Amino acid sequence: MSLSQLLDWRLHLLVVVLSLLSEWVGILKIPLGPGTLLLLPLFYAFVLGVLLNPHLFSGTKRFLPESLSQAATPLILISIMPFIARFGSTIGPAIDQIISAGPALILQELGNLGTMLVALPVAVLVLKMGRETIGATYSIAREPNIAIISDKYGLKGPEGIGVMGVYVVGTMFGTLWFALMAGYLASLDWFDPRALAMACGVGSGSMVAACSGALAGAVPALADDLLAFAGASNLLTYATGLYVSLFIALPVAEWLYRRLSGRSRAASSVGATATDGNDTDLPSEERPETHLGKTAAVLAMACVVGWIANTINGASLIDALPGMVILYVMTLIGLVITRAAPFYLPGVAWVSLVSIVMTLPFFPGSGWIVDQLAAVNFLAIVTPVLAYAGLALSRREFTMFRQTGWKLIIISLLVFTGTYVGSAVVAQLLL
Repeated sequence: MSLSQLLDWRLHLLVVVLSLLSEWVGILKIPLGPGTLLLLPLFYAFVLGVLLNPHLFSGTKRFLPESLSQAATPLILISIMPFIARFGSTIGPAIDQIISAGPALILQELGNLGTMLVALPVAVLVLKMGRETIGATYSIAREPNIAIISDKYGLKGPEGIGVMGVYVVGTMFGTLWFALMAGYLASLDWFDPRALAMACGVGSGSMVAACSGALAGAVPALADDLLAFAGASNLLTYATGLYVSLFIALPVAEWLYRRLSGRSRAASSVGATATDGNDTDLPSEERPETHLGKTAAVLAMACVVGWIANTINGASLIDALPGMVILYVMTLIGLVITRAAPFYLPGVAWVSLVSIVMTLPFFPGSGWIVDQLAAVNFLAIVTPVLAYAGLALSRREFTMFRQTGWKLIIISLLVFTGTYVGSAVVAQLLL
């Protein structure tokens, strides 16, 4: 993807308009039984992005050609980096509280087992699915989980179809589902808000953003603390989640599948149909740290978009400028470390660590940094990310979504629910 395509003003102007419109609508609260559903600006931004996607409606190609939709794909990861930095900046000032909750943060990752305990029996006994059940239910289908299935079974087999089906549903609806779950559970007062925040960390970056944003909207008095716990949980997930999935979750899913279905069941028609004539390999995306010069330019544009979106529910352009510059610098430092480090850790993890260190009480100037960042509304700068995500969905993802069928949609939502609630229960018990 060329730099000129990534910086095309039409794409970013459209995202600015969608973000400002979404922020202007604000948070809508819908009573539902004993609780309340929270619809956040990022929800509207994603839906509007999907509706304007040229791969869904050909009429939108007049002002948004498919090449710009493709350019939005790498922008999702790049534009979420400043949010991750803003996320990490809430951890440093709350470090004492996080340390005191340490065991809960670490062990709540075991709540991921809730995915298969909820979803796998339904998939096998009710929906009569085959071995795609294993790939679909053993995890929440983040990128490392896809890599595990790819290495062990291959992505063209039924297990690969299962994990990719959940991945696609998560790409399209997971962020919104996490936001709705978090806001609703917070309104019920069944869980400590900190436990719900820790459970947010099991998801992808956009899921964490939406989930923690919904919690902050539901419990505004604890907004900073909830962001800190969610950010710390997400950071620890990079260290523990892969190994929990590989050494505990996948073997348990295999065992449970054999017990429920018997060894002789063949792969179901869902897996067979989805593999016929289709390449289901996860597309390889260029990491932002590979070409730092290009990334720095694109990141600057993403920060400008977030800076403008921040004016509705954040601070004025002048007041928010120092904070946005700080987030830009934090992100670049994190990406430089990602490239130079002798071992691999995802760029979002390094960016988060940099922002944590720079906001620790003993770091020189941390008080001033925290004060400047207060002018940047964390929800406002994540709204453009969801607009990019809606615009970036490809024809392949829409096609895959149709092929995997209604069964994988149901199972995916059960996976997300089981993961979140399971992690929240473990965290609640340990707090």
